[in-house]
Amino acid sequence: MTKGIFLTAMAAACTAMAEPATLNMLQSGRCMVSVDVPSDKKLVGHAPQGKKLHITDGTKILWKGKDGETFEITPYCKKLYLLSDSATSCAATTLRWEPTRIYYAKRDKKIQVSADGSNGWGEMKADGTDAGPALRELISDATWHGCCDSEVTINIPKGEYHFYPEGALQMSYYISNHDQQDMQPVGVPIVGQKNLKINGNGSTFVFHGAMQPVLIMDSEGVELNDITIKHDAPYYNEGKIVEIKDGCTTLEFAEQFRWQVKAGHYYLMGDGTPRKPGAVLAFEADGRMVATGKAGDMPWPNKCEQVGKNRVKFYNDAAELGLKEGQVLVYRHYGRPHPTMVLYRAKGTTLNNIVFQDSQGMALIAQRSKDVSINGGGCICAEGRVYTVSADATHFSNCAGTITVNGAMYEGMMDDAINVHSTCLGIKQVISPTEIIAEYMHPQAVGFEVFEAGEHIQFIKGKTLENHPQLIKAARVKKINETHLLITLAAPLPAGIGAGDAIENADWYPAVSFTNCTVQHNRARGTLFTTPKPVLVQECKFIGSGGSAILLAGDAQGWYESGRCLDVKIINNLFDHNLLQRYQFTEGIISIYPMVKHPEQQTERYHQNILIEGNTFLTHRVPLIYAISADGIILRNNTVQFDDKHAPMHNKQPYVLQHCGKTDLQKL
Repeated sequence: MTKGIFLTAMAAACTAMAEPATLNMLQSGRCMVSVDVPSDKKLVGHAPQGKKLHITDGTKILWKGKDGETFEITPYCKKLYLLSDSATSCAATTLRWEPTRIYYAKRDKKIQVSADGSNGWGEMKADGTDAGPALRELISDATWHGCCDSEVTINIPKGEYHFYPEGALQMSYYISNHDQQDMQPVGVPIVGQKNLKINGNGSTFVFHGAMQPVLIMDSEGVELNDITIKHDAPYYNEGKIVEIKDGCTTLEFAEQFRWQVKAGHYYLMGDGTPRKPGAVLAFEADGRMVATGKAGDMPWPNKCEQVGKNRVKFYNDAAELGLKEGQVLVYRHYGRPHPTMVLYRAKGTTLNNIVFQDSQGMALIAQRSKDVSINGGGCICAEGRVYTVSADATHFSNCAGTITVNGAMYEGMMDDAINVHSTCLGIKQVISPTEIIAEYMHPQAVGFEVFEAGEHIQFIKGKTLENHPQLIKAARVKKINETHLLITLAAPLPAGIGAGDAIENADWYPAVSFTNCTVQHNRARGTLFTTPKPVLVQECKFIGSGGSAILLAGDAQGWYESGRCLDVKIINNLFDHNLLQRYQFTEGIISIYPMVKHPEQQTERYHQNILIEGNTFLTHRVPLIYAISADGIILRNNTVQFDDKHAPMHNKQPYVLQHCGKTDLQKL
């Protein structure tokens, strides 16, 4: 391993046994364990008997073996990742650190790397072949420079680059709010980086089959610029209604969509795996959602026959659903195997003009990450399409610092443009005054670290969602399995807190600035915030969302997504005919809807201090505000124009308040 990075690497003469490596199971994935690398040490050990073991630095495989084979690795990174048949077998691996010494050559603080091979760094080819290994090799070189804290820029010539699962790096980790996969084939792993910039110069990255396109993990100061990300075939399909006749509906599908009719049933084939649709959503040909006033996801029997190369006749009458010829149906299911981009334990990530055209889950999911900045880009429909990503555009779970989104476009998503929340765990058992067992309550939100030792715990009363005023540090956190933690408290459990209540991390809440963005023609909500840190929504346009434009949520009952709002400013935005369908918690254009079992028992309201000022509401007769358990709502100096374009809700009342405290609402 020379690469011009170091002059010599010398193993010290001492071969005495060092202390065994500590495997932090709280940070382990389903089949992968991360190991912190101490300075001037090499890792020595062997694979578990009867198991295969891979060791990677996050960009390439450093060693692989099985059945007790021994290894010796001198790492040039800050973390190693052990990948085996199970996280348990990784933890059972016998490891030890031994002294070594590495001398690094001096490098310039800023290093320019060209991906066309012009300066000797290798070449990425835009010819349809797999560009993944070449890009990972460039990132691997950057990793070694990162040992010297150099700033590395990888410049990629504008082109269309393709990535395939066969050339991806296999990794395994938990991803919040997604189906948990044993393995994630990662096309572009950006792991263990510091001050790495990748300039796409307007390039398009095309990913094939079932895979995780981009991962930014255990990194700091990563910046991605000017890249469009898509898959070779959309995950969902769009069919144009070309005929409604004799109780049947004929749809025409463009060439870009993959599907098959087998035994008289229709299957989606976007990632190569046959999947039955769970529902359809209706759009106008120009991308606007059809305003049904009902649930946006419409049941659609998939019995059918193929009646032409790209046409399928379904034994279902679209007219009975109020649909007509020329409209477009999006066929969807509810699987979320692979988000397009994951930020995990990442700090200071910047995304400039990154465009997502489709996904196999959320476009961007950030978990346990700090300070994320998104400028421009967003989720933008490809030509001839009406939908973009199959879930949320951006999703932030247990993040901290500041989340800044400015000047982005979000359209055609199957869920929210942005969702910011904590993940809370249910208290399942109190073992002693200072020991509790907590459970990840939702199957799509398990395993990743919600708490670590030394962090403060916020206790939440299950029946009322009230926060207990006392915060207590976690003295020790032990992972029992992927769904349960044993937490030792630094002080006794607060009085009145026990099984059935919930806990969240009081040290991992982010502030949010969502400005100058457009959110339009999407299913579900426009934006969703559940954090006590300041939230600013300003100079944005919300156009034709299926549900509420803005939702302040919170629960310890269903998704277990918590974090009460205490400082929200909604200023100078345009709300243009949102709430076209009916979705969960979307009873008003601005919906304040925590899931409280017994709000009448509360002594303190859940959400507080919400200022709504200077906005323009162009709307049919639905509530501007629907609020449960809120205090300090101020709505003033807004322009409101009601019309009768769509069916009204709640007897045309502009404000619907339940169990709320003080409000100051302008007269209409």
